[in-house]
Amino acid sequence: MLLHITSLPSRFGIGDLGPEAIRFVAGLSEAHQRYWQVLPLHPTEKSHQYSPYHATSLFAFNPLLISPEIMVSEGKADQSLVKRLLSGEHHVLGSPREACRKMEFLRTAARQNDYGRDDPGFARFRSEHRCWLDDYALFSAISESRGTVWSDWPDPLRDREPAAIEEERRKLGTSLEEEQFIQFLAFSQWNTLHEFAQDHGICIIGDLPLYPAYESADVWSHRGLFRLDGKGRPLAVAGVPPDYFSATGQWWGNPVYCWEEIAASEFSWWVHRVGHLLSMVDCLRIDHFRGFSACWEIPASAATAGEGHWVPVPGYALLSCLADRFPSLPFIAEDLGTITQDVRNLMAAFGIPGMRVLQFGFNRDPNNPHAPEAIGEDVVLYTGTHDNNTVRGWFEEEASLEERERITSVLGRLPESGKISIDLIGCAFHTKAPVVIIPVQDLLDLGSGARMNRPATTEGNWQWRLQPGEPRTENWAWLRELTFRADRQFSAAE
Repeated sequence: MLLHITSLPSRFGIGDLGPEAIRFVAGLSEAHQRYWQVLPLHPTEKSHQYSPYHATSLFAFNPLLISPEIMVSEGKADQSLVKRLLSGEHHVLGSPREACRKMEFLRTAARQNDYGRDDPGFARFRSEHRCWLDDYALFSAISESRGTVWSDWPDPLRDREPAAIEEERRKLGTSLEEEQFIQFLAFSQWNTLHEFAQDHGICIIGDLPLYPAYESADVWSHRGLFRLDGKGRPLAVAGVPPDYFSATGQWWGNPVYCWEEIAASEFSWWVHRVGHLLSMVDCLRIDHFRGFSACWEIPASAATAGEGHWVPVPGYALLSCLADRFPSLPFIAEDLGTITQDVRNLMAAFGIPGMRVLQFGFNRDPNNPHAPEAIGEDVVLYTGTHDNNTVRGWFEEEASLEERERITSVLGRLPESGKISIDLIGCAFHTKAPVVIIPVQDLLDLGSGARMNRPATTEGNWQWRLQPGEPRTENWAWLRELTFRADRQFSAAE
């Protein structure tokens, strides 16, 4: 199942790592499923509508996902503080007001816990994560007063002059402890959830965005790894050329890597990054895997993404370093869109499966790799992704007459609108794909109002949430029955 943490039901307005996450894992286990795929877990930024793909740190955990209920059960927050959090009206995740309320709750709890100064677990956490935690805490604390666009900070801070950094650490001492303690809470809760999932036979598929946000601790503290000018501003930014989602291409705005510098260090930053994520999840979906072969660089002064050009990337050398460190390479390559042979060669060389999306499989192209009959044993099949409409929304609003005719041919009948999701899940389960990932919206047969993201748009994304009680017992029972009929069942004992 594909479901981001933020989409879980919650009394606090945004899905978190608390009881509903446990309930979801239990439902997956009871339905004899194997995988739960989430979106990136990194801290997000309000100026980018809290997109999980706009990370202010590639190592830190999103504090908005911390469960107040677990904090109470562990004695790290009292009921009066939780009641205060619940006292106001809750808004969508994209609302700065909701995020501010949650962060104020966490900061108050940090103060009440004396910033974990007497907690041996916190001391161990700080020691184990110091290589990124100190810079992240400092970046976050400075951002509270100066904003996240670090190139606008005073030159000594922007350029990380040692005397200025030391003075800022001294002035912000308590704030740094606060940021670090909140990270400790987040990682502790995630580790508990991950262990619960493992105990119930559920592997968690994480998501690795190719780039950090410009407004991130990573770019500020590792300027030499990115193509920036003398004042720290991007010389070029990332995106993709015109494609299925946008006629003018997509302008992501992330700074592109200086691959020469990264390769000169034997890819140590990348090895550290991947190792950190694999300590948190069981498998990684590599977003925009195309960027390991060549990246679309857009001049920072360009008017549209279409003005960019492809720049070669030493992906083979990078993946070789990662394979030496992580021999199994538990990756899934997001290889959607226009994929050239060099990308496919890279995937084949390291045995990395790609993705297929059933929604793309019903045109009349005889060479369509997404067609049900073309799905092989070397791919992971999705009915849709977080970037697609739901199956029902796609069928009702986007599917062409040709696609409807093709669906009729595959299923032997024209499906009813209210059953198309169920029919295509069944179709996916009976392909040769060894792994099938179903967005939870499709399990519930929801329409386009449940869509998670519309690429190349900046408003109204990342806000969809389950209703309390969803998925329901009958949803899990239906999925379990289908899983057994398709001989795809899995048990924790295996």
